[in-house]
Amino acid sequence: MKKIFLSLCLLGAISNASSQEFANAPKPFGPVPTQKQIDWQEMEFYAFVHFSLNTFTNKEWGFGDESPELFNPTQLDVRQWARIVKEAGMKGIILVAKHHDGFCLWPSAYTERSVKNSPWENGKGDLVKELAAACKEYDLKLGLYLSPWDRNHPQYGKPEYITYFRNQLKELLTNYGDVFEMWFDGANGGDGYYGGANETRKINTLTYYNWDETYKLIYSIAPKTLVWGVGPSEARWIGNEEGRAGKTNWSLLRQKDELAGKVHYTEFMSGHEDGEKWVPGEADVSIRPGWFYHSVEDDKVRSLDEMVDIYYESIGRNATLLLNLPVDRRGLVHENDEARLKELVATIKADFKKELLAGIQVQASNIRANDSNFGPQNVIDGDKNTYWATDDKVKQATVEFTFKKPTEMNRVLLQEYIKLGQRVKAFSIEAKVDGQWKTIANETTIGYKRILRLDRVTATALRVNILDAKAGFVISTIEAYNAPTFVKEPNIGRDKNGLVTIISEEGNAVYYTLDGKTPSEKSTLYKAPFKYNKAVEIKAIARNTKEKINSGVKAAKYGVSKEKWKIVSVSSGDDKSAERIIDGDANTDWAFGNDENKLPQTVVIDMGELVSIKGFTYTPQQVGNNLNLISNYELYTSVDNFYWDKQSEGEFSNIKHNPIEQIKSFSAVKARFLKFVATGAVGKAQTVSIAEIGVVE
Repeated sequence: MKKIFLSLCLLGAISNASSQEFANAPKPFGPVPTQKQIDWQEMEFYAFVHFSLNTFTNKEWGFGDESPELFNPTQLDVRQWARIVKEAGMKGIILVAKHHDGFCLWPSAYTERSVKNSPWENGKGDLVKELAAACKEYDLKLGLYLSPWDRNHPQYGKPEYITYFRNQLKELLTNYGDVFEMWFDGANGGDGYYGGANETRKINTLTYYNWDETYKLIYSIAPKTLVWGVGPSEARWIGNEEGRAGKTNWSLLRQKDELAGKVHYTEFMSGHEDGEKWVPGEADVSIRPGWFYHSVEDDKVRSLDEMVDIYYESIGRNATLLLNLPVDRRGLVHENDEARLKELVATIKADFKKELLAGIQVQASNIRANDSNFGPQNVIDGDKNTYWATDDKVKQATVEFTFKKPTEMNRVLLQEYIKLGQRVKAFSIEAKVDGQWKTIANETTIGYKRILRLDRVTATALRVNILDAKAGFVISTIEAYNAPTFVKEPNIGRDKNGLVTIISEEGNAVYYTLDGKTPSEKSTLYKAPFKYNKAVEIKAIARNTKEKINSGVKAAKYGVSKEKWKIVSVSSGDDKSAERIIDGDANTDWAFGNDENKLPQTVVIDMGELVSIKGFTYTPQQVGNNLNLISNYELYTSVDNFYWDKQSEGEFSNIKHNPIEQIKSFSAVKARFLKFVATGAVGKAQTVSIAEIGVVE
């Protein structure tokens, strides 16, 4: 057994000098971050704001033919945005200054498609300028999103558009103060209303924008700006729009391969252990299903459970978290979104209320050159610039903390000193329980920050074992906490026949209401599935009866049940299993279309009676690697299955990266029959799938 070098940590006993100032400090290993990247990573949590013409047209991706006169918020208040963001502990706001439809939120000198031709502020407004001022007032950093794709510009796809694009970059980077992040979306090329031409324009995404020159332009104007996304970026997309990084998450990327089109975006979740460039991950997600505001999503704000999971699986997995707030038509962050943010902040603050390792005894199995300046006391001294370091060739070592008395804990936070590179490949955590060491975690990477949620243990000691590393490692912080018990919301489901099932974690009681009121332990106790086939909003809570703690409220809205629904006809596919698309279960699906039966493909549904509807829903396949997603559609209604009226047509924008329930609204009509037509598929496939078709009543 290796000799243990003991090092006691006493408050105030550590020098203020940074460890890297010492002569025998470790040298950087592998790719390392710039100071700009370090400052960016330390922001950890910041906001995205999607607010534009799409807000007023109820779209996710505008086609480019929408009139600027539609942009007319009635109560626009960017200070409200900034206040909410600041109170949530976020450090900045990235504004979508121009989305794919080409409408600009500032009075660009290079186009008429901007706020200067909207009724807002009589065409004299500049939303970017107002937000920049609000960010300065609330001590927030400003970031900007400029879509490389423009579905309106007549020159898109030609060299002239690149000049236009760069001219707008110059405007944004010179007129509004420092920009901490420039955000370039990867959506490029496709159909649009290009200068009045309704057509598809294809580009070579690897060469069209000449990103090397574009980046040179950005850095010549704004050297402090970090550039995210496509091209030789300084930070990467995390590979999904769910806000979740991989458990293994390297801040490194084989960017040369990526720029050559040899890296699939799913690899971004974990990065590359052998990456040649430091390109850390940013996890982006919306607080609602969509990125832009849609009133039908007012009751679909992500649950507190999901928001807490997102926090731990982004910031807690070596990524930053970019949380989208879709500003509504008033020009305000909706009160439901603000309420959820407050709940999230309260939960996270409670989880990290009291740190348990500060000031206790700590020892390590190896200390660099036996120099106390690199001793384990540095991981609990609260100074981000000091660290515990091992000798260069030591790739396995242990640091052990001894509590003064048995201590409850269920969270461990670790940080590497990333200025010298990311090194740890594997580690484990043990707790000494009843005199015996018990392994409570086996993990891989750490990086800038790793936070583990663990089952609560009562321990007399804690041990962190670095099991493998690229080189001698440098750990700047280890912390432990005892977060309050978190009770997860129950899951509510209702099948085609109206049978309601509510499921919670084992041992919890469930209480529910059917009248829209907030449930409590005085509400109806759920005992078994029950039938309720009328339109209803079910609200339920789970209660940990032992600790007397309630979950957040889970809500689910249903129209009249589908027990009378049936499939009338399908244009291809197995008609016997087509009932899966109306069975009320999003985990079952049905496919139609193939190389012999090419799109468009049609399914006709009989709702069994005349119903007043004002929209429909399409839930794509949820399970599997190839989801066979529908990209374009038509929806018809009929009262007699003979005469049909088209109610809606268009695209399911961004469904490839965000395959959620799609909700399309239209003016209320009475109908008995629905005809759903799949006219296009993601990736030009001919086979498409449906998990569920529903209506909005």
